[in-house]
Amino acid sequence: MRHRLIVPTAAVASLLLVIPASAAEPGPGAPGIGDSYYPASGNGGYDVSHYNLRLKYQPKTDRLEGTATIVASATQDLSRFNLDFALGVSSVLVGGKKANFKKTGSHELEITPATQLDAGKPFTVVVRYSGTPSTVLIDGFTAWQRTPDGAVAAQEPEGAAWWFPSNDHPLDKATYDVSVLVPEGTQAISNGTLQSTSPQAGGWTRYNWRSSKPQASYLATLAVGKFDITTDTTANGLPVINAYSKDLGDNAGAARASVERTGEIADWLSEVFGPYPFTALGGYVPNVPTSFALETQTRVFYSPKGFSSGANASLVVHELAHQWYGDSVSVKDWRDIWVNEGFARYAQWLWSEKEGEGTAQEVADFTYAKYAADDPFWTVKPGDPGADNQFHIAVYDRGALALQALRNEIGDKAFFALLKDWPTANRYGNGSVQDFVAFAEKATGKELSALFDTWLFTPSKPAAPAARQAAIAQKGKPAAPKSWQKIQATNTVHDHGHEHDHGH
Repeated sequence: MRHRLIVPTAAVASLLLVIPASAAEPGPGAPGIGDSYYPASGNGGYDVSHYNLRLKYQPKTDRLEGTATIVASATQDLSRFNLDFALGVSSVLVGGKKANFKKTGSHELEITPATQLDAGKPFTVVVRYSGTPSTVLIDGFTAWQRTPDGAVAAQEPEGAAWWFPSNDHPLDKATYDVSVLVPEGTQAISNGTLQSTSPQAGGWTRYNWRSSKPQASYLATLAVGKFDITTDTTANGLPVINAYSKDLGDNAGAARASVERTGEIADWLSEVFGPYPFTALGGYVPNVPTSFALETQTRVFYSPKGFSSGANASLVVHELAHQWYGDSVSVKDWRDIWVNEGFARYAQWLWSEKEGEGTAQEVADFTYAKYAADDPFWTVKPGDPGADNQFHIAVYDRGALALQALRNEIGDKAFFALLKDWPTANRYGNGSVQDFVAFAEKATGKELSALFDTWLFTPSKPAAPAARQAAIAQKGKPAAPKSWQKIQATNTVHDHGHEHDHGH
């Protein structure tokens, strides 16, 4: 019951002077971080710095048991806060004391600590949980994929809620320790570096992985199964760990011929985008039926279907380019997806140029000519495509065309400097489309907003610059570059968001 305090009017002014601002009652953290496309994603009121996940997984039954220890700081006085999570929870401790908790909505774990959490102060949350992730649905969908010998957690824009509680939005990055107990003869693959592997009693083995650089929750991955694992180092000395399911069938050779080029491609991308931002790299190819790939940080997830038409280094280029554009520098809001996908696509065009299979300009000319002016392709705005079109091919192809237009406008020297300076200046942070435009204008001293408005925000086919029209008129209709088939083969494997209807 609230009691109304009646104060004489004359005393009000003096009372306001002596009550400190901190005397206000603490409030709940918001159940969403404020994303334009996914308002229920993430949470407000705190910032996570580290996740320690201690897991046990039994492939035969798909049972996952876990204890998540989350280190965070309150960004306001908190009476309660939320984590994004969908499995069953048995207990929650905040600051070592038992906390009340309940499930709300499709994937909200609402936690009320025994005492309020003060703004600016660190706190620790311990969540014990268990469940069968493949049977747990959020909006009719599970991001947890079972395989014949295990399971995989890899999905965008959200995938964490099926295997660990988190503040599930790229704005809140953290470091990770992931320790996984699996049956002997089975491996556990995750992000970062493998710290140790140790046999346990009863026929189990524990794998301990560490991600020491800030990582968005959707970029955390887990794969359990029977893998062939290869290890190497890049020419620059970085450790490379790749893993392949033992049952990839006809795609096995092509997968290896592609993913084993990870070190070589990462070294080349370091020349284009600047020093590699993390301490390890690699990829894994599990036996899953889905058809997409995902830039899971330091350890890219590849579907076997990505190699169904043969080896494809262009796919590896795309996903590794994301380590700079998307992973190290992540979106501020999911409407900023162009800052990820436009650059990763353009990296494929640069690879084509490097390999002598068509310059970036030749790929751009062919791409531009491919889509007629009345094609719905041109109605999608890469700078803000909408949740339904977040992974539309226009975000990739028209997004890369925007970068070629920028390159032509500012010249190669300024353009390639910009490709390095953006991920360097924003390393381990977040950036929006508007941030990039402002960054480019400051770096070049040019007014570029009209160019970006034309290519990213106008729902119609931009007119080709006069120089390009003249060149095309002289040469005739652009022919398909040699690289086009391999670039086209990557179109469907980027369709993360169309694997399901994941509305909020």
